[in-house]
Amino acid sequence: MLRPFQLSDASEVQRLAGDFAIADTTANIPHPYPDGAAEHWIQSYSSRFAEGREVVFAIIIREENLLGGAIGLHQIDTENERAEMGYWIGVPFWGRGYCTEAAAAVITFGFTQLQLQRIFACHFKRNPASGRAMAKNGMKWEGCLRQHLKRRGRFEDLDYYGILREEWLAFQNHRPDAG
Repeated sequence: MLRPFQLSDASEVQRLAGDFAIADTTANIPHPYPDGAAEHWIQSYSSRFAEGREVVFAIIIREENLLGGAIGLHQIDTENERAEMGYWIGVPFWGRGYCTEAAAAVITFGFTQLQLQRIFACHFKRNPASGRAMAKNGMKWEGCLRQHLKRRGRFEDLDYYGILREEWLAFQNHRPDAG
């Protein structure tokens, strides 16, 4: 289930995102995760949402009613009808399909509510599970930007995926669970 973040989520954001494994596989999450950063992060999204630049959702694990991570569309470019999808999933929830399910919902939101033409995302090449979540949602591998980002003193290769509106529509009609 996706919903907007609330300030009451801050301590759980700090706990989950503060895990070194999360910071190690994302471009922007700090480690250690500073006190007050989660509150600032949550509060900062309302203005970017109002300006149409970003939408970010809390991923709620429905069965347990727990915060499991975050997902959203960033760098929303209305002129070119595109946005970048980004996400993180708390380590206790890895390998359970939550990222794939949340990505499907956000991609649908981007194409139906925001009327985007293209959604793209990237991941560190050394984190192939992230690429599998993208591919399971019909995103196509578009290439690797070699040593594109320096993170924690090492250069990272970034694998890029993308999906166009017409590809998403075709994917929706050919999914195994499509009626």
